[in-house]
Amino acid sequence: MTLRVGQQAPDFTATAVINQEFEEVKLSQYRGKYVILFFYPLDFTFVCPTEITAFSDRYSDFSRLNTEILGVSVDSQFSHLAWIQTPRNEGGIGDINYPLVADLKKEIASAYNVLDVDAGIAVRGLFIIDPAGVVMHATVNNLPVGRNVEETLRVLQAFQYVQANPDEVCPANWTPGQKTMKPDPKGSKEFFAAIQ
Repeated sequence: MTLRVGQQAPDFTATAVINQEFEEVKLSQYRGKYVILFFYPLDFTFVCPTEITAFSDRYSDFSRLNTEILGVSVDSQFSHLAWIQTPRNEGGIGDINYPLVADLKKEIASAYNVLDVDAGIAVRGLFIIDPAGVVMHATVNNLPVGRNVEETLRVLQAFQYVQANPDEVCPANWTPGQKTMKPDPKGSKEFFAAIQ
């Protein structure tokens, strides 16, 4: 079965590196919070550290929104730790503010349908999971292009807004503070009349 938005996110238990320690994490332990779950191909590569450090640098913005970030690759926890213990200017990522999850058996990447079986690595999948464990957003990039942290934050805020205001929807390019619309013909007309 292919994972789709609106479905329960597959739970998993795995070893992660948190504050340079090995800890078991379960996706379900984050129930009650939003989760940004993102997959990247491999440690000690080139686009991956730009994404990992960009999410780490903005961690407090996500944390303020009741959101945890989990990064996942098919590397071992030992590789994750070595990469974290290597400074950024020497090809590492340095300390980061969220867990890096080891998926050595490739079970998590398979469950989220982001495993490139031929290459044996995950492509750049990113999932926004709501506090009830439902996948609200999924995007997948092929290997050479990294993700946009600002866009992830914007989409997260939009889902949080509509979940708090179920009679409204967010139009294209919506950001917090901008006008939303009612999801009916009258509401749509009012929205377009207001933005002209």
